[in-house]
Amino acid sequence: MSIAIRTIRRPAALLGTALLAAALTAPAGIAHAAGATPGTLVLAGGAVAATNSAVYGTFVTKAGGASARIGIVTAASDVPANDPNANDPATCSNSVCNGTYYADLLKNSYGAADAQWIPIDLDHLANSSSQAVVDQINTMTGFFFGGGDQSRLVTTLMKSDNSDTPALAAIRAKWAAGAAVMGTSAGTTITNGRDMVTGGESWDALRYGSYTTVNTSYPDDLTYRPAGGFNFFTTGLIDTHFAARGRQGRMVRLAADTGHNRAFGIDEDTALVVNSPGTATENATVVGTNGVSVLDLRTATVSTHSGYWSADNVKWSYLTSGDTYNPAAWTTTSTKAGYAPTTGTVGTRWTDVFSSPKPATAHPYQMVKMATELVNAGRSTTQYGISYESGPRFEADLTKGTDFKAWKSGTTVTFANLTTHLYVY
Repeated sequence: MSIAIRTIRRPAALLGTALLAAALTAPAGIAHAAGATPGTLVLAGGAVAATNSAVYGTFVTKAGGASARIGIVTAASDVPANDPNANDPATCSNSVCNGTYYADLLKNSYGAADAQWIPIDLDHLANSSSQAVVDQINTMTGFFFGGGDQSRLVTTLMKSDNSDTPALAAIRAKWAAGAAVMGTSAGTTITNGRDMVTGGESWDALRYGSYTTVNTSYPDDLTYRPAGGFNFFTTGLIDTHFAARGRQGRMVRLAADTGHNRAFGIDEDTALVVNSPGTATENATVVGTNGVSVLDLRTATVSTHSGYWSADNVKWSYLTSGDTYNPAAWTTTSTKAGYAPTTGTVGTRWTDVFSSPKPATAHPYQMVKMATELVNAGRSTTQYGISYESGPRFEADLTKGTDFKAWKSGTTVTFANLTTHLYVY
């Protein structure tokens, strides 16, 4: 999908616009010891239902099945003292009770031999250097990183110079030797390499650009951490809760501003299962109920138009359950039937295409729904939608180019290389 985006930047933005007149350079992967095969990454987009066996079951299987020993890291969650429901097991949401929840889920519902909370959070910072905790980590065959705020994972597991604490070094060594790693929401985002996203909304990203620090006066600004996260996944940028929260715009802007030519957007209740990450044979499969977007910026260009930032020729692929992606070849493979309808046309333009949090009525997955309408409309080649926010109002145009492909099973659609254009309406 190609995307054209036009915006005015807020004064004092920290990065200049990156012009994508040629292919951009992706970050280098992690070097693994000769003969070592890193463990599978199960990267979930957040809001994974307890009954989602496709996601949790895959993780436990990759971690050793009935022999799996899972270390639970919930340091992205806030501490019990800040949780008003800390004393209610049914409604609590904090590092300790979330650790208990996931340990119980993975053992009792998905058959892991053991699952233990690793006692590191904002209340237990010293534990990241504890030999007892390192010894606990060294008994594990898999690690689960829960959701919350990825900045807490940086604080609790990384040193001020961005190097590993002993606990993270132990997890990294186990993963490099084959232990599986699963993340959900912030726990997925933290696996990224350089330029890890930390916040922001699509409209603000398109209008104002990207920043390396948070300005509390502008909480919806696109922000990122240049040093990145744990550097487990370096094939492209990662974002979570992707289509539900309309994060297409913020990922295009961040990738363009930071010189990345690929980004992955993982939907809720869905995971991207990455085998042999960081190696020449890396491949990925989608599991779960929604999909994974791949944004390809190799032929993208950004420019200014009437004073607004714009980007063109971003290719958007959307993979659903069972589909695979080969990052070395940049190709999508689907077990679904090829789909090329010859009848049907699109309707009127869509609104709130970036699923803004501001309307009284939410519109999740709005751009995916718009794309699905276009895929199903055999006599139409283009459809477009506009943002909820105005001043300016942005438009997203989707176009079927010569390299566009689609597959379908029932009502579920997969597509590759839908050209997206984002610009001021």
